[in-house]
Amino acid sequence: MWNAGPVPAHYTGGVNAILKSDLLPGDWPNRFAGLGAGFYTSLGADPLPDPHWVAVSDDCAQSLGWPADWWQRPDWRALEVFSGGAPWPGMAPLASFYSGHQFGVWAGQLGDGRALLLGEVAAPGGSLELQLKGGGLTPYSRMGDGRAVLRSSVREFLCSEAMHALGVPTTRALCLTGSALPVRRETLETAAVVTRVAPSFLRFGHFEHFAHHDQHAHLQTLVDHTLQHHFPDCNSAAEMLATVARRTAELVAHWQAIGFCHGVMNTDNLSMLGLTIDYGPFGFLDAFDPGHVCNHSDHQGRYAYARQPNVAFWNLHALAQALLPVIGSSEAALAALEPYRAVFPAAMLGRLRAKLGLATEQDDDRTLADDLLKLMAESRADFTITFRRLAGFVPGTPNEALRDLFLDRAAFDAWAARYAARLQAEGSVDAERAARMNAVNPAVVLRNHLAEQAIRQAREGDFSEVQRLLKVLQTPFDEPAQAADAGFPPAWAQHLEVSCSS
Repeated sequence: MWNAGPVPAHYTGGVNAILKSDLLPGDWPNRFAGLGAGFYTSLGADPLPDPHWVAVSDDCAQSLGWPADWWQRPDWRALEVFSGGAPWPGMAPLASFYSGHQFGVWAGQLGDGRALLLGEVAAPGGSLELQLKGGGLTPYSRMGDGRAVLRSSVREFLCSEAMHALGVPTTRALCLTGSALPVRRETLETAAVVTRVAPSFLRFGHFEHFAHHDQHAHLQTLVDHTLQHHFPDCNSAAEMLATVARRTAELVAHWQAIGFCHGVMNTDNLSMLGLTIDYGPFGFLDAFDPGHVCNHSDHQGRYAYARQPNVAFWNLHALAQALLPVIGSSEAALAALEPYRAVFPAAMLGRLRAKLGLATEQDDDRTLADDLLKLMAESRADFTITFRRLAGFVPGTPNEALRDLFLDRAAFDAWAARYAARLQAEGSVDAERAARMNAVNPAVVLRNHLAEQAIRQAREGDFSEVQRLLKVLQTPFDEPAQAADAGFPPAWAQHLEVSCSS
């Protein structure tokens, strides 16, 4: 259970004054807890010993409506609360259970093996749930220890906020705390806790669990809850499924457009709200390779970059199967998936047009974009840098900085001539087009080597690079002060590997 921590030595108001402070946020409602004991287990965290701050996101705190100094206020006891210590009044932590398909195979019951839902904040933009990740054992930890390590926690903290800044629907990260507590992974590491924020952490796997166990009453209850609180414009499970299909299609199109690889697109890692969730063995493309597999635990390449759209559709079929007892007919369930077929290619083409700076629509735009991607793949051109340099393209000039990214110069020149003609056909103005393109093609993404540099310093007790990199990632479309943040990865980065333990 939650262990009460010591009162800060410099606070003289007494324990009751802390508990009754009118400065603490909210009364911590928890709508998921209202579903009843058949959906979760109530339990507290195992606090980190001697915790310390690693990083905080001021932008995320602002989205909660909290003051900038929230983490420094003695009466808030934030370090204690967000490292698994005594909760604020009204918090009632719980771990939910779900099931799912992992790497295409039914894995049975899973659940929050190291996550605890604390409750909800009445934020300016709507209710937001707060969840601790790394708070210790739960009944769903299986063979795990319930802990998160500093390495993976730094990656999740930074990428959550980076994706938000890129405009990608995502869970967010409020703060990151750490401890010298040893945790065994491939090697001995230290523990950390990430505080995650989202409107809901509901996953496809929550519905799969009750369908698989023929608990149809519980399934109906969960559907009713989800419709009421998260899909108020939908009148049925079929309408909800169609909305999930559309949101998932738009999400994956956004992933593809920025070169993001999730790495472990199991059905228990797909959000009902169309959010990017569970940052583990993710990666951003460096050299463009459609077959790139960022997760070194994915030996069959199931979740390769180019396969992500089809995997998402496969996962939606698994969700449709789970919802079938509520929807009532296979025909209606399959019909609810059809929006994905239309929305994904349209969303993808729209993002490619934006990346190319096209202000109008022409029938051959898909071919123009696809042919550029083929050239990039053949030359293993850097994904992010190629599109960023493309913004500086000027018809009728050598465009050497861009041209030098391609091994087959003649092939690039032929494509560039077609691109120039396309721009001329719509009367494109170079400066205006460049501004549009630089607003959608980031200068900086969280490449593995950037995260690794921050992690190495953090392991030595220096967290300044985590916070510096966070600020850079929060303005990804601006040229960074340190050119290396937007540069090619160093040679040593080729040897970095991430896996499901990341």
